[in-house]
Amino acid sequence: MFQGSIVALVTPFSGENVDEKALRGLVDWHVEQGTDGIVPCGTTGESPTLSHDEHKRVVEIVVEQAAGRIPIMAGAGSNSTAEAIEFTAHARSVGAQAALVVTPYYNKPSQEGMYRHFMAIADQVDIPIYIYNIPPRSVIDMSVETMARLAKHPNIVGVKDATAQLDRVSHTRAAIGPDFIQLSGEDGTALAFNAHGGVGCISVTANVAPAICAEFQSACAAKNFDRALEIQDRMIGVHQAMFCETSPAPVKYGVHLLGLCENSVRLPLVTASKAGEDRVRDVMSRAGLLNS
Repeated sequence: MFQGSIVALVTPFSGENVDEKALRGLVDWHVEQGTDGIVPCGTTGESPTLSHDEHKRVVEIVVEQAAGRIPIMAGAGSNSTAEAIEFTAHARSVGAQAALVVTPYYNKPSQEGMYRHFMAIADQVDIPIYIYNIPPRSVIDMSVETMARLAKHPNIVGVKDATAQLDRVSHTRAAIGPDFIQLSGEDGTALAFNAHGGVGCISVTANVAPAICAEFQSACAAKNFDRALEIQDRMIGVHQAMFCETSPAPVKYGVHLLGLCENSVRLPLVTASKAGEDRVRDVMSRAGLLNS
């Protein structure tokens, strides 16, 4: 179900609150622009600073507004197994088609600890689960061997790989097989990731360039790598600028430039600096994403 361009959706705020109207507008826009799936309440959605009630409400709104037009993979991870089970069960109860569960951060579990964490979730909630492996943020790196053990569970169907180790795709295919769904977590390396056997990207850039990201992924799926490379050349500066300062501050500013949400993030994050804003505006303009 999940392949192509899947947006790691920002969470719009209005003052101290989630901007529910803007959130619904973003869902509609992504459907219109051809985005292949939506991930609410991931890192780009500032899940660490959402209360549990807000987290659940965001997932509910996105599922409700999508209304079956586009599949939803709800962010449901936590470094507490009990909390991850709670978020995953909630995602299933409101109609999300899958859950994205990050490797537990900060408490640094062993490979066996990670295995038991994901098995506990998969055993208790009957929903397709995607492992989110992102060592730069969670400190730990799930090994291919551990992932292969987990892939034997029928509910664990794929991975969002943000390791930037491109040969990991091939090693995972060798260990698990081609049916295990591998999605890139990095826009800049998604072209090579797909060439190795990936089938899409959970994308930050898709927040500001959904149609282009969808076209890029369609070209990759069609093995039209010449066209994909043309798009990559056009967009590489945008991919880099989305992380010129701590994410999601740059991409939030980019979405703001498009008139789709306020330029607001929650502490301890701060909005992009003037230099960061200038860079985002410049690369978006050069890529043809802004009218002026």
